[in-house]
Amino acid sequence: MLAITPSRIAGHLDAIEKLAPLVEEHRASFDRDRRLPEVVFRAMTDAGLFRLWLPAAMGGPELSPVEFMKVVEAASALEGSIGWIVANGGGMSRIAGYLPEPIAREWFADPCAFVVSATGAVGSATPVAGGYSVTGRWPFGSGASHATRFMGLAAVSDGNNISRPPRCYYFSRDQVTIHDTWHVSGLRGTGSSDFEVNDAFVAAEHTHDFIAPAPTQPGTIYRIPGLSIFPWSITGAPLGIASGVMAAFTKSATQKRARQGILLMDREMVQSALGRAEAILGAARAFLAEAMTGLLAVLDDDRDHLQRARARLRIACAYAAEGSSSIVQMLTSEAGASAIFENSALERAGRDINAAVKHIAVSPQSYIVAGRLHLGLDPGAMRF
Repeated sequence: MLAITPSRIAGHLDAIEKLAPLVEEHRASFDRDRRLPEVVFRAMTDAGLFRLWLPAAMGGPELSPVEFMKVVEAASALEGSIGWIVANGGGMSRIAGYLPEPIAREWFADPCAFVVSATGAVGSATPVAGGYSVTGRWPFGSGASHATRFMGLAAVSDGNNISRPPRCYYFSRDQVTIHDTWHVSGLRGTGSSDFEVNDAFVAAEHTHDFIAPAPTQPGTIYRIPGLSIFPWSITGAPLGIASGVMAAFTKSATQKRARQGILLMDREMVQSALGRAEAILGAARAFLAEAMTGLLAVLDDDRDHLQRARARLRIACAYAAEGSSSIVQMLTSEAGASAIFENSALERAGRDINAAVKHIAVSPQSYIVAGRLHLGLDPGAMRF
């Protein structure tokens, strides 16, 4: 089982706790403006929350997978949109382990470096002298208004045919047009708008393979397949939303009285719901840790072992998202009418969890892939 070294993340967890008053002060603007206010984003930047997987050789913490998830979970317990931005921004600091080191050092020399990514291969790239000309529009650019760089996936076009696997292309902010498309119910503060480029030149050294990028740093985190570490990076968000709901519901249950005049905490249904929530959350965390341990153990094994380990990790992520959603639904139901008011943490969490679990990275489709492999079939999907 993977262990967490408390001293390595204590500073990040403490910084998240200290963010609470600032988040509370500006929370109303999250929904109104559909993005994080600059003062909150800057405080997160100052806390190092967008450099969690930056290589140690570049002065980063290079957290282990479980340490990373613990930080994301804590941030998401504070506020869903905060955790989602930490998951995405902190997760994208991993690209410094795939780019040429001089370029990575240059990009992350900016203390406000924040890389926005999109995973749909909806762009096209044409080889030109020194690099590529890229055109495309990508959805779900979480934190787009704060970005210093943008990553879009694009397939390489050879004449009229798309012939090669997609690559990751990195654009400077001045190459990108942001479209105000983030009119949604949950995770409104993430500002996950579309972004677009048109015939943008990208130097060859500002790209890398998407499916199996060649690491330029020695850390284990950079050897984990991209299609495995990507879902892992965001799974802590639904876990954190669920644990935040547990904390808010517990506090409410010690104060709120039912119609009969008894405290909610004295009702067996409430006690049972919290017990079940604890079991679901614990099971999800344990399965995730076990699946990641299994994947790390076979990184150098044959294709079949690695494929099964990757599929197991994906269903662990899907299971964690489903379990987190069930916790939020169960506890908001027990809370009754108080959970429908906009000033309720439960109301916000209900909207946020519904948005978070729609992400393709935690899709129930992963169960089908794992089931197919268990039956001796091919995975039936190119990207898992």
